[in-house]
Amino acid sequence: MMMNFNELPEFVKEFKRLAKKYKSLPNDLKNFKSVITVEPTGNSKHFNIIKKSEICTVVKARLFCRYLKGSSLRIIYAFHNQGCKVDFIEIYFKGNKENEDRERIKEYLKNL
Repeated sequence: MMMNFNELPEFVKEFKRLAKKYKSLPNDLKNFKSVITVEPTGNSKHFNIIKKSEICTVVKARLFCRYLKGSSLRIIYAFHNQGCKVDFIEIYFKGNKENEDRERIKEYLKNL
């Protein structure tokens, strides 16, 4: 199965900023993509479904970062039930921010 990955502009900005600090991040994201290609809504307690609709499922997950040696990064993405598509919505460091950007998720869903 071929999965299509897209990144929202805000995600790209956040990712670049974090990748400067945490050098392993591009590879960590690649590994993460291979996990969700097999199990799009996650396969463990590290995945949490935030919103589920007929169109897509929005998931908040831990992104394991080798550089950080732990699970302090969170990634928010939407898996589209039709068409094997994943949109990355947000990525953040748990130490800087407690929760996901609910407004951004709302905007994203509104624009589908």
